[in-house]
This record gives sequence, structure tokens and C-alpha cells, in this order.
Amino acid sequence: MTYQPAATQDDPSTLPQLPGWVTSGRAETLETVAFRSGAALTVLDQLVSDPRHGVPVKLLSNRLALTAATSTSKLEGRLARETDIRDAYHLTPPDEARGPDGDLLAFWRDAVGLQLREPSEIADLIGPHLLEDVADWLGVGQEHARSHGPLAGCVSVLRAVLEADDRAERVACLLSDVVLARALKWKMVQPVTAQRLTKGMLRDLLGDGQGADLVVQKRISQSIEEAIRLARDLAQRGAALRTVTPKLRAKGSDAAVALFLSEDAVAPSTMLSPMIQGTSFPMTDRAARRFCDRLVELGVAQELTGRSTFRLYGIVR
Repeated sequence: MTYQPAATQDDPSTLPQLPGWVTSGRAETLETVAFRSGAALTVLDQLVSDPRHGVPVKLLSNRLALTAATSTSKLEGRLARETDIRDAYHLTPPDEARGPDGDLLAFWRDAVGLQLREPSEIADLIGPHLLEDVADWLGVGQEHARSHGPLAGCVSVLRAVLEADDRAERVACLLSDVVLARALKWKMVQPVTAQRLTKGMLRDLLGDGQGADLVVQKRISQSIEEAIRLARDLAQRGAALRTVTPKLRAKGSDAAVALFLSEDAVAPSTMLSPMIQGTSFPMTDRAARRFCDRLVELGVAQELTGRSTFRLYGIVR
């Protein structure tokens, strides 16, 4: 991998942001939700689609994937903590089973890597036996997205999946995110659907009342607003990390910085050593730990676990 600096946002005040009228006041009807969410989606689209804003989009996607995994765990009745899910994924040795928590995060990380071209690609993630159903479910969601707006499409595909299997929460949320990404012509899935939903909301959605549709659309709209705030924050923190890069003397530091701008959590002993992940740059275990500690000293990264061993580092939250 050849490291190339991403665009840097020199003035955070110039980043696209939500108009005040989107967040001031409540959306009481499906029409007002559609109107407000349309404005929010326009802002999020600008942030993730225009590299001049300096948003580390892969980092954003992976951060949202972790949140989606935590939320999906609640929907599925396991209630795993974010830290447990993150540790299960990042700290399990490659030749060992991650367990349900690590597998759930792997599911959402694989989801953000989808190319969104063919239903078969999605079916490979959720099970090839669902290929025909996936095409039908996405068709329902995308038709409603065209006729009634993106969030209506999200609700339609959620309902279609759950009517077929009321325990398929992760599949329903994933296909909702796919419908949203396709409606906006995004290159990557941004996992926002699951973030604020509850089991009760999904259960109510299987009824035919518009009240359940309104509740779910409002929750997805709120998640979109939170994704905007996160994208703006990551753009600024990413710019701070790039600013200190010239102060880092370790060999391969540019490539290591690029890893921090794409991964929500970095394990120095496996992702930086003996080779920086995705590159041919070698780094010793000691150099990897020193590199991470240096980023912490410079105020652009933090240790995420609070442990003295099996540590994980990430861009400052």
C-alpha cells in the first residue's frame, strides 16, 4: 500500500452541518420526518462523498459498524457491551473462534465492505439460501424509497424481512442500510438503521399502523443526525492526526497513521507488528508500542481498554 495523505479540513466551521431547524422541534408526521431527514441526508451525503471535507470515511464506517453491532446485540437479546464486542473481534487470535460477539462485529464490518452491485453479494454475507428473498426484499424497499423517500424505503424493507422471520433483526437492519446507500448512490454502506431501534419498535412495525412507521423513521433520522456529528468530529480529529505526522520518526509512520484513519481500534502487536497491516512495512513489537504511546502523548490517540496488556488504541474520541 502506498500512503497518500487525505484531504485536510483547515477550518472546521466550513464543514457541512445540520441546519438548526432540523434539530429544533419535533417531527410529528411522516411528512415532516421525510422533510427533516432529507435535509440531514443531504449533509451526510456531502460529508461522505466529497473527499475535500477530509472525513476518514472508512473509519466512520467502522465506528458505525461497532455501534450497530452493539445495538443489534440488544435487538437479538444478548446485551453485549461495546467493549466486549470490540475485544472479541480485535483480540481473538486468527486461528480461534471469535464467539457470537466477535462474529457480530465481523458481520457489520463485512457489511460496510459490500460493493452494493448485486443481491448475490449480500446473500453471501447473510446466507446464500436467501438469495431470492434478498432480491425481493430490496425491491420492495427501493420502490418505496423512490416513491416515498429513503426512510420509507428503510421501513418497508425492515417490515418485509421481519414478516418473513421476526428474529432476523441484523438482516433487516443491514438491508435497510443497503436501501439507504443505494438511494443516495453511496459507495459504502453506513450502518445507521440499528443504532436507536428497540425490539419493541420492530415488533410494533409488524402491525399495519402508521404510528410504528413514524417511530422507526424518527429513530433512523436521529441516527443519521448522530452520524453527521460523528463524521464532523472525525474530520477534525483526523486533521489533527495528520498535522502531527511529520513529528513521527518511526519507519512506516505514514502507513501506520493511515491505519489509524481507517480502523476504529488498532492492536499494536498484531496490526502494526511484525508488519503494518495492509502494507509491506515492517515494525517491531516494541516500535509499535512506542508509536502508539507517542500518538497518545501528542493528544491525537488514546488507549481504549484501560489495561496494561492486550491494549487497543484508536483516534481520540
